Amino acid sequence: MFGLSHLFYPWGVVLQIMAIVHFVKRRPENYWLWIILIGGPIGASAYLLVEVAPDARLLGGVFQGFGRRSRIQTLETQIRDNPSAGNYEELGELNLEEKKYGKAREAFTRAIDAYGTRKASASQNDTLHAFYGRAKSTLGLGDYSGAIPDLDRVACADVKFDYYRAAGLLADAYARTGEMEKAGNWFAPATQYSTTPETLYNYAWFLKAQGRTEEAREWVEKLMAKKRTLPGYMQRVERPWFRKGKALKKELEAEQSKSKKV
Repeated sequence: MFGLSHLFYPWGVVLQIMAIVHFVKRRPENYWLWIILIGGPIGASAYLLVEVAPDARLLGGVFQGFGRRSRIQTLETQIRDNPSAGNYEELGELNLEEKKYGKAREAFTRAIDAYGTRKASASQNDTLHAFYGRAKSTLGLGDYSGAIPDLDRVACADVKFDYYRAAGLLADAYARTGEMEKAGNWFAPATQYSTTPETLYNYAWFLKAQGRTEEAREWVEKLMAKKRTLPGYMQRVERPWFRKGKALKKELEAEQSKSKKV
């Protein structure tokens, strides 16, 4: 391999840099870093082939991002002449996708206010989507208590909203703010009907926070099993939740080991 290194220079270095940058951003399994560093250009090429090439399916989101930002600018201009609830709600959704949570929350609030001025023609579904969008924006800002009223409004109106995700988010918000009984009540329907990595992780965290270690371990294992059944593309999309689950599993194992020593 080393005898052929001159054939890769300087492209071998470029490949390694590309692989390392992708590794830092996407954080796949740690063993890949050793393959990139020790394997040189060949290791970097293997990484790019196995981990980066499948991610090409995600590039559509990159190009969509350009379209979103262009649409945001258009809406911001249109709203000056037509500050309708629909325009504000679309602006909120676009900013939420761009992870501009503050701007998204403000836009959803204006949409809710606009819907309130025309209650006769606004359907409940319209307003629920606006309240739900504001709740997700608030959660994006790390404000769990602030998201509870909107999530409660949505989940109480329709427990199945967004395939039980609204109920699951409400349960997690209650858990994060210490209201464990209410959290348990809302986790009941969410965990019965939803098997998303987000719900599985949040429920495992809830169980751990209550000291129900064995149950928490069971749900973490369900999360890890979910990873094995998802197609590669979805594994990459849901990777943050699997990473959190892996960290939670280590915490639970450490607690179990500590309790045995005592």
